[in-house]
Amino acid sequence: MLKQQIQSDSNEFLKAGEQFKLGVLRMLLAAVTTKEKEKKFKEKIEGDAKLCDEEIIDVISSEIKKRKDAIVLYEKGNRPELADKEKKEIEVLQKYLPEQLSQDELKKLIEESIAKTGAQEMKDMGKVMADLNPRVKGRADSGEVSKIVKELLSK
Repeated sequence: MLKQQIQSDSNEFLKAGEQFKLGVLRMLLAAVTTKEKEKKFKEKIEGDAKLCDEEIIDVISSEIKKRKDAIVLYEKGNRPELADKEKKEIEVLQKYLPEQLSQDELKKLIEESIAKTGAQEMKDMGKVMADLNPRVKGRADSGEVSKIVKELLSK
């Protein structure tokens, strides 16, 4: 299970004295714990509400997106040292995501979804994204997916 792997790695980083990586994983585990509490509250679960690996991947993706947004702001604010820190955190987090799709693989999946849904113009983008999201979840940046879909539908 992914959560156990993250906990195990954080113990290894603690023993190795790798404070930066340890800090990133502690923040991630805190985000996972928060999500588990939200799930428990929403679903009115008695006892613990464990997240499955797919839900943990969603949390990791969300944490990466937060850091990407922060990088943009830090670069606008002329704070490259903080942007670099966020980039390093992203590198640590990405190790817990499934292998990312290449541009060619992604484009092929998008073209298949467009053909499958019969999409021909921009107003059909929602249908394409709905078909595509389960297949690329955690394996591609949603902004990049959206950009390619828009390119292909505007031709």
